[in-house]
Amino acid sequence: MSEATEKRKNPFLEPYKTPHDAVPFDRIRLEDYEEAFMEGIRRDNEQIEKTINNPAKPTFDNTIIDKEDTTEGYYDLLERVSTVFFNLLSAETNDAMDALAQKMQPILTQHANDVRLNERLFERIKYVHRHHRKLTPEEKRLLDDCYDGFVRSGALLDKEGKDRLRQLTEEASVLSLQFSQNLLKENKAFMLHIVDKAQLDGLPQTAIDAAAEEARQRDLDGWVFTLDGPSYSPFMTYSTQRELRQQMYMAYNTKGIHDNSENNLEICRRLINLRREIAQLLGFRTYADYVLKNRMAGNVKNVYKLLNDLIDAYKPTAVKEREELLEFGKDDSCKAGVTGNHRSSTLQPWDMAFLSHKLKLKRYNLDAEMLRPYFQLEKVIGGVLGLANKLYGLTFRENGDIPVYHPDVKTYEVFDRDGSFLAVFYADFHPRKGKQGGAWMTEYQGQYIDRKGEDVRPHVSVVMNLTKPTAEKPALLTLGEVETFLHEFGHALHGMLSKCRFQSLSGTNVWWDFVELPSQFMENYAVEKDFLRTFAFHYETGEPLPDKLIRRIVRSRNFMAATACLRQVSFGLLDMAYYTKKDEFSDDIISFEKRAWRKAIIGRQRTDTCMTTQFSHIMAGGYAAGYYSYKWAEVLDADAFAVFKRHGIFDQPTAQRFRDSILSRGGTENPMTLYKRFKGSEPTIDALLKRNGIKRETKKA
Repeated sequence: MSEATEKRKNPFLEPYKTPHDAVPFDRIRLEDYEEAFMEGIRRDNEQIEKTINNPAKPTFDNTIIDKEDTTEGYYDLLERVSTVFFNLLSAETNDAMDALAQKMQPILTQHANDVRLNERLFERIKYVHRHHRKLTPEEKRLLDDCYDGFVRSGALLDKEGKDRLRQLTEEASVLSLQFSQNLLKENKAFMLHIVDKAQLDGLPQTAIDAAAEEARQRDLDGWVFTLDGPSYSPFMTYSTQRELRQQMYMAYNTKGIHDNSENNLEICRRLINLRREIAQLLGFRTYADYVLKNRMAGNVKNVYKLLNDLIDAYKPTAVKEREELLEFGKDDSCKAGVTGNHRSSTLQPWDMAFLSHKLKLKRYNLDAEMLRPYFQLEKVIGGVLGLANKLYGLTFRENGDIPVYHPDVKTYEVFDRDGSFLAVFYADFHPRKGKQGGAWMTEYQGQYIDRKGEDVRPHVSVVMNLTKPTAEKPALLTLGEVETFLHEFGHALHGMLSKCRFQSLSGTNVWWDFVELPSQFMENYAVEKDFLRTFAFHYETGEPLPDKLIRRIVRSRNFMAATACLRQVSFGLLDMAYYTKKDEFSDDIISFEKRAWRKAIIGRQRTDTCMTTQFSHIMAGGYAAGYYSYKWAEVLDADAFAVFKRHGIFDQPTAQRFRDSILSRGGTENPMTLYKRFKGSEPTIDALLKRNGIKRETKKA
């Protein structure tokens, strides 16, 4: 038989035979997924049958490790096809992928329930949990997590309870997927098409060029602005066309509430109730109680204490910030684009970014566009990767032989200080049609040590929506985009530097109010002169970012910081309000939302916008009853960076201790144990308050 007529093999069903066994994106076709999913489920069931029919007495090795290590010569099939499919569903989807996801999601959820509710398998796990050999701390953590995972998935319920749990979880998984698909469609459906050049007034040339490029790609004349961050944010900040800012703002903030097939209101209401019922079926008062049992915060009371402490600390400053902004809005120097009376009753949300930019420019003589020429993407990449070298001795080598799923994606081999291979790193930078908004880190392969003692290294990816290059200029970023890159790269380092025995405990598999520590920690470097000096050079002249601009960056760091803090706190309050409900939720989503976060809101709220219907974190992203984690981890990251500031931001011993105590240990121990091992004591809120200028530094005599 000729090679041309030989039956094509599904790449998921054989070893990849690529550099570092990386995903062969170039060989995968849509039809490969379903076949691999179904074969993966079959193999999973076969392995489970083998485990539960083992005549030997259940032990940690023949039950827990058998369940963790399901590899037969190459990586677990169901896990690897699921990882690729659902990662691409966020990063590079299309209508056919979406349809397949709708088909497979109930099947996969049913299989997950079949495993977690398998009574014979749980009996073995329960026996091992009560009778086991002496275990290492990591083995004990795995056993406890395994047992607790089955209990939290309904293993102790009676048949009626298990049947009901199946119904609830299967419905929730489908609705979460539908929520995300609706949001992506809403986001991509809108465009602001401008053909009158006068309507570009105030916009920087970078935004105009990007809009012209967007129009060309759509075969349109003029300029096209979208709801993607690199397009939306500059428009809201610089455009003097107030009516157009309003149009953009309303399009962005009404996603999911229009009278169309992408309306998410009822989906949100149903998801809230499904999660409440799941938690109560499992013996918890609310879904928040269920979630927080396995979080650093521990309980609802501690979450509200954090949020309320932040409100008490930041609200007085936030009120002053708003008053200063409103007063500034009356000034003739900033009236362009804000017509009419300038009292607070006439200012609208679509004016705030515009006015904030003008006030910042007046106060600090600093503008994001002043910095863009110094933040060429290629140089930023070198700076961020170079930071990992300075801190941890890592080396990144671009490797074009590693397959990618889109030309935007860059691939690197990562090597440790001693030259040993550490990880594969994917970086996906720019927005496009089939890509969700925002930024995130994920993995295509987690780190673990197999039964033969081989350290299987991770394949880590960061996905962002940064400013794209144009025909005239390379990709030039804002300082905020540099911070986003650093944030996601912090997550990536958490994955790359993992050194754990078990994959389910490695890398970012930690409690969710701890997972943001490594990412938010890295953001601190964005305003550090010694770091900026390593990469911030003008893309045309090669001149370094001037000292005067760096000083302005540092001085302006806390501009509107209290307002930004309260915004995050308001999201945390909204999240907790939904998931601390003990009775059926039947309220109007929009009015409930406005009441829920009122304590953290300054100024009048609009009743024709909605955050909930586009709040992916708490509806489809795993942060339900956990959005407070960003502020919880911010306390940790400020506290940790203060240690670096005392010893030097590139101090090797401090960095090594951070790596050994936190970045390499994954979820193998309690997060507070890991943090105290790094710092020597528990964190306090003081470093955050000082960093944000809420609490003054005390100078030694």
